[in-house]
Amino acid sequence: ISSIDKYMKFIWILALSLLSTGLFAQQANTDEEEKKMRETIDAQIENYTKLFDLEGWQVFYLDSILTHDYAALVTEINELNSAKVSNRSIYETVQDKWAEQIYNSVHSVFNDTQWAKYLKSGAAREKKARDKRMAKRNK
Repeated sequence: ISSIDKYMKFIWILALSLLSTGLFAQQANTDEEEKKMRETIDAQIENYTKLFDLEGWQVFYLDSILTHDYAALVTEINELNSAKVSNRSIYETVQDKWAEQIYNSVHSVFNDTQWAKYLKSGAAREKKARDKRMAKRNK
């Protein structure tokens, strides 16, 4: 057996084992995904609190915004996965949609000084990239 055949056999075995494991552990994966999402949100809130000197009410609103919007993003991505969508640009469009939603929501929570720091921390660059991708998609 050639090395390519061995490699292809290995890939098939790996793919089948991952598929079967995924089918049996779907609920566990969902719980694990939710836990990871919560940890990510908590870390982001903690980072924002330190960077932008947030008040308690701002932390509350940001937590609510991020929890809702990330959950909605994950739901849409999972729906695309379930529908076997393979077009990368569709996934990118969904991610951009929710990133834009978060961007606009954060703007309504931050004061002018915090917003300026937020933009300088990379949000302005990300917004510009999203706008560029949207313009390209609309051509």
